[in-house]
Amino acid sequence: MFNQYPSALLERAVVAFSRLPGIGRKTALRLVLHILRDSKEDVDAFLKAIATMKEEVKSCAICHNISDTDICPICADKSRDDRVVCVVENIQDVMAIENTQQYHGRYHVLGGVISPMDGIGPADLNIDSLVQRVADGGIDEVILALASTMEGDATNFFISRKLAPMTVKLSVIARGISVGDELEYTDEVTLGRSIINRIPFVQ
Repeated sequence: MFNQYPSALLERAVVAFSRLPGIGRKTALRLVLHILRDSKEDVDAFLKAIATMKEEVKSCAICHNISDTDICPICADKSRDDRVVCVVENIQDVMAIENTQQYHGRYHVLGGVISPMDGIGPADLNIDSLVQRVADGGIDEVILALASTMEGDATNFFISRKLAPMTVKLSVIARGISVGDELEYTDEVTLGRSIINRIPFVQ
C-alpha cells in the first residue's frame, strides 16, 4: 500500500499531533516539519515544557481552575470579592472573563456541562463542591455564566435546584451573547457587558 510519508517516524509524529483539537493532518505535518528543522536544544526545551506542565500543573482546591500551586492566584488574591462566585464551564471561560477586566469576584469551574448524549451527568462535574462552598457561607451571589445552549441551560437549572434551599442570589449573564455561542469565542466588550448587566436567574 502506498505510504504518503517518506518516514514511518514522521507519520507517527503527524498522527500524534493530529489528535490535538483543531489540528488536521496538513497542519500536523507543518508542525512536525518545523520541529524537525529546530535545533535539538529547542526541541528538548519544548518537550520538557510539555512534560513539566503535565506533571506539575494542579487543579485549584477551591475553584478547580488550573494552577502551579494548590490554591490558584485568583483564589489567593485578597483584593477579590469573596461574596460573588461566577460559575463557568471550563478554564478557557475563566481566561475570557478575566480578559474583560470587568469582573472582580471568585470563580467555580465545573469542568463541563450536563450532556446525557455525551454521557456527562451531574456527578461528573464539580457541582457538589460548588454547593458546599455556598453552604459554608459568605457567598451572597452565584453568577451562572454558562453558554446559552440546551446543555448550558440544563446545567443552570440543575444548579439552581441544588442551591434553592440556600439564601443566595442567583443570576445569569445578560443575553448580549447570542444563543448557542461559547464564552471563549465572544469578544471582550460583549462579554464584559454581559457580566456587568447580569440578570436574576428565573427557573
